[in-house]
Amino acid sequence: MAFFSTQPPYMNPVIPFTGIIQGGLQNGLQITLQGTVHPFPNRIAVNFQTGFSGNDIAFHFNPRFEEGGYVVCNTKQNGKWGPEERKMQMPFQKGMPFELCFLVQRSEFKVMVNKNFFVQYSHRVPYHLVDTISVSGCLHLSFINFQTPGIPPMAYPTPAYTIPFFTSIPNGFYPSKSINISGVVLPDAKRFHINLRCGGDIAFHLNPRFNEKVVVRNTQINNSWGPEERSLPGRMPFNRGQSFSVWILCEGHCFKVAVDGQHICEYYHRLKNLPDINTLEVAGDIQLTHVQT
Repeated sequence: MAFFSTQPPYMNPVIPFTGIIQGGLQNGLQITLQGTVHPFPNRIAVNFQTGFSGNDIAFHFNPRFEEGGYVVCNTKQNGKWGPEERKMQMPFQKGMPFELCFLVQRSEFKVMVNKNFFVQYSHRVPYHLVDTISVSGCLHLSFINFQTPGIPPMAYPTPAYTIPFFTSIPNGFYPSKSINISGVVLPDAKRFHINLRCGGDIAFHLNPRFNEKVVVRNTQINNSWGPEERSLPGRMPFNRGQSFSVWILCEGHCFKVAVDGQHICEYYHRLKNLPDINTLEVAGDIQLTHVQT
């Protein structure tokens, strides 16, 4: 059956969450969850099920953080669980952001975590019976997004995310405060930046430059830039034409930055009055899809 529209995302759903999958599961449908794992997690569960009762779950994806961490996959039919499939590996990090993507294919679900393939799970019941997703456990969700084949990711809501984008950060920053910015880098991008502003000053300037393949960090006070920080432990974490999610966590001495769930750097505070850092600016060669302050 052709599938001509993309279901709007569920934004900042309260956990535990249960919601309808419009039109049910289709071959090629991709469902993406972005959020943050709690610092002291026990378990997380994502269920693709029939109806809201939880008696018929086609795919139960269940990371468990005990015993070093592992993931259980299973199916429940008429209230009875089948045999578990366990992967003795934990792809999520405590207290860190993540991107979890489920791709529906004719014979199985494929699961990606932070853009890396993690596991596949063969269908035990017809996937077209699934019309509901439920999420529970030790996590905060920014959104659940639905993407169909041949339809590019949509920005929600488009009018709110014109570039350059400015928004206030209520009460400024303080230790444990975090913000999330998601978007897509334009195919011919040269650079973009994320600024955390304090009045006319820029407390933190995060500036990916694609021609130089660097991510520059800096502070501007009284229109004067300080010394740049350029080094990263790994490769350039942003790519032209690809989606990204940036998570900035404020701690007492620094900002911690993660991209697509992977920690990339720390930036020690040069402007010390954190509550005065109360404006977010995003500009450059990207399309914004989600901002959470």
